[in-house]
Amino acid sequence: MATGVVYTLVEIAEDGVYSMLMTTLQMSFTESYSFVMPAERFGSFKMLESSKPPPSKKSRKERTRRKSSGLTTPTVVMEEEIWKDFPEDLFEAVIARLPIVAFFRFRSVCQKWNSLLSSESFSEQCAQVQQDNPWFYTITHENVSAGAIYNPSLKKWHHPTIPALPTETILFPVASAGGLVCFHDIGHRNFYVCNPLTQSLKELPARSVKVWSRIAVGMTMNESSTGGGYKILWVGCDGEYEVYDSHSNSWNHPGNMPSNIRLPLCLNFRSQAVNVNGTIYFMRSDPEGVVSYDLFTGVWKQYLIPAPLHLSDHTLAECGGRIMLVGLLTKNAATCVCIWELQKMTLLWKEVDRMPNIWCLEFYGKHIRMTCLGNKGLLMLSLRSRQMNRLVTYNVVSREWLKVPGCMVPRGKKRQGIACGTAFHPCLTATA
Repeated sequence: MATGVVYTLVEIAEDGVYSMLMTTLQMSFTESYSFVMPAERFGSFKMLESSKPPPSKKSRKERTRRKSSGLTTPTVVMEEEIWKDFPEDLFEAVIARLPIVAFFRFRSVCQKWNSLLSSESFSEQCAQVQQDNPWFYTITHENVSAGAIYNPSLKKWHHPTIPALPTETILFPVASAGGLVCFHDIGHRNFYVCNPLTQSLKELPARSVKVWSRIAVGMTMNESSTGGGYKILWVGCDGEYEVYDSHSNSWNHPGNMPSNIRLPLCLNFRSQAVNVNGTIYFMRSDPEGVVSYDLFTGVWKQYLIPAPLHLSDHTLAECGGRIMLVGLLTKNAATCVCIWELQKMTLLWKEVDRMPNIWCLEFYGKHIRMTCLGNKGLLMLSLRSRQMNRLVTYNVVSREWLKVPGCMVPRGKKRQGIACGTAFHPCLTATA
């Protein structure tokens, strides 16, 4: 397969010409497939005539410049005789590389494309595509029974509905892996795993160890040699823990925590666990440090690492296998968000970046609280006080700070306050 051809076609799709491509494909598929749903049922998505290019909205300045210079927009014509012979084995390769939003539009072309989510060959194509920035699944204070998803690439909020999730209790997103999000109810009793994009949902069986106090949760995908699936680990402050394996659909109690790990753990529940190659890391205090559990070898480890001075609301993060720390550094009346990286040789935190000073001036003299809503390379931070409520993202690789638009429900005017959340890499083919 020619990679250049695939990416050229992806560019065509993203530029808006894909509407004409689908019209041509509609002609070629009519004999073999029936359409899933009329085009008008998909909002702004329309099946355009192949002889008419889709409208391209230009800025007023651009329209004036082009008019004054006599420039005209060339008409792109998709030749039916060429596109009707488009090789079918390239369809999945092209569609797998489209943006998520564009994919859901493409599903309306025919039944075959609508069934791609359950196709093993399409899953293989998706696995070859490099993962983009993670998305964020969040819960708002105003509507704890429904989630809000933030797409940082489009800087847009989505408000999905997952009908199968129970509404009689409050569910919190506590971990994620491979496009799946793990939920835990407010009573610390039941677990659910869901793909927020496809709404694939599974309620996990009851735990064998009855612990109703707060627990920390981590999640990882199984090694490819085991045929996929995922594992979930929960651990309590008293050292009790269990591992769920999706292959056996059961919880396993591997044994007791080793004696060299001091109990109680005094886990930092404000910090989500991070996963590095199947090893789950949790923050603890008294003594300060990190405990880890390898889900494939079953080995617990403890690292005593003193926290930076004047630190509060700190949480673990991860990027490319590196263990990071993000927190508020407060001295006198000044507050700043700082980023540290764990040095493997010295087991000390080294500051590597901090929020721009001009942003931190807004925090001066205020009692700021911070919640980290996602900790997988791209961090989302909720900074709030009585006088302000801010959402920002931080890219660990590019060291870029960006402000996040306010979360508002469709046709709503009031900004929603973000209570908690987790980062997840969107995956169309992940199943619970």
